[in-house]
Order: sequence, then structure tokens, then C-alpha cells
Amino acid sequence: MTRVGQAIATLPMYDWPELRPSTDRLWKALREAIRTKGLNAPEQLDRTFSKGEEWVHPDLLLSQTCGMPYRLGLHEKVELVGTPDYALTDCPSGYYCSVLVVRTKDFRTSLEAFHGATFAFNAHHSESGYAAPLRMLAPLLNNGCFFAAELKTGGHRGSIRAVANGEADLAAIDAVSWRLAEKFELEVGKLRIVGKTEPTPGLPLITALGKDAEMLAEAVAEGIAALDALTREALGLAGFVRIPKQDYLAVS
Repeated sequence: MTRVGQAIATLPMYDWPELRPSTDRLWKALREAIRTKGLNAPEQLDRTFSKGEEWVHPDLLLSQTCGMPYRLGLHEKVELVGTPDYALTDCPSGYYCSVLVVRTKDFRTSLEAFHGATFAFNAHHSESGYAAPLRMLAPLLNNGCFFAAELKTGGHRGSIRAVANGEADLAAIDAVSWRLAEKFELEVGKLRIVGKTEPTPGLPLITALGKDAEMLAEAVAEGIAALDALTREALGLAGFVRIPKQDYLAVS
């Protein structure tokens, strides 16, 4: 249990078990850069929170959130620090997209052909797994519906497995998560990509309302720049950018 008044740091969005040593090394680099600015930073990441409850904690020093909850109200309760850049193909720096995946053996070749299919998604509040694909499919809606059924999986990895094992027909996977899945998830071999969503601002780093986001942004940029090459490669991390708040709020 985190003590009241203790600075909190979490990096939950891409904290896959296989990557935790790399994520911890990233935090070490960020921690040291933050401390050089005279700010108090915890020794370790806190992995005891669930469902983003730390995002509105008054002692939050640094965390990463999703663009959809940020856009829908979190932006009024936190300070925007900046956005990691994962150097994704066909995306501007700091932006990301989703890949729409189906089983390799599925004979359908167009998105239109998946009308009436079962859609696997990680969470209703996910930009990449839910909002972005539904925006993309909006022109194809028939009486407000496209899919016959939806399957909530709780995570992108669960959505990949649901499509691979036949529980669902289609899923939208955050492109960073898909890149990780290609390394660590065997079920990827049963899937193929049938489309991509339009790029949107990537998963932002945030801090508690009233904290010095500018100083934190400087520290994060310095920490990422100081990270060793092997860790940067493992995380797919290319750098850090400052995407304006209004660009997140403009996504619709």
C-alpha cells in the first residue's frame, strides 16, 4: 500500500512481464534525471494500482495514460507532461495507430465483409482498442450497428488470443502492443493485418495537477536520451515529444 504523501510513479501501459526489467531500467534513468532537477522521485515503480486509479492521485509524480480517458475528462484533473515516441511506421513522432487483425485462415479480405462479426476489444475506454476502430468503421454502420457481438478481453494481449482461438473475428491492437506481441506472443502467428486506423496522439505521460510539468518534461527527455541502446531497442523507444493538449482533445 502506498503511503500518503509519498511520490508515486507508474508506467502501466506497456509493462508486459517480459519487458519489466527494461521498464525498470527506463524508470531508473527517469528517476535519476528527475532527481537532478531537485524533485523527489520514488526508488521504484509502483505496480500495486489497478484500473488507472493512480492517475488522479494527488501524489502522482509520473504515469502514462490512454488518450481516450485523457480526452474525456482526465485532462481537467492532471498536468500533461509529454509523449514517448515509439517511431511507428506511417505515424508522426509521438503518434500511434491500431492494426486490425483477423485469423490468417479467415477468407474475408475487406473490413466491410466483417459486418455482423464478433469484435474483441480490451476496454470501452481504450482509444486504440475501441474508439479508433469504431470511428474507422462508422461509415459502414447499418442502423447504428456493425458487429453482431462484442467481447471485452481486458487487454490487447487477450484480444489477440481471442481472435486467434476463434472466440472473436476481429480486434484492433495498439501498434506498439502489436510490435511487442510479434516478439512475445505465439498466437500472433495465427493472425494477419487487414487494416490500420488513422494515427492519433500517443499515450501521454501525466503528473498530478499543480506539479511542475515543464520541469518533469525536461527530466523525461534527458532520462530517455541517457537510456542505453539495448533498453531503448527492447522498449521500442525512440525519444520524447511535446504534443499540445488541444491535439488530444481534438480527436473525435
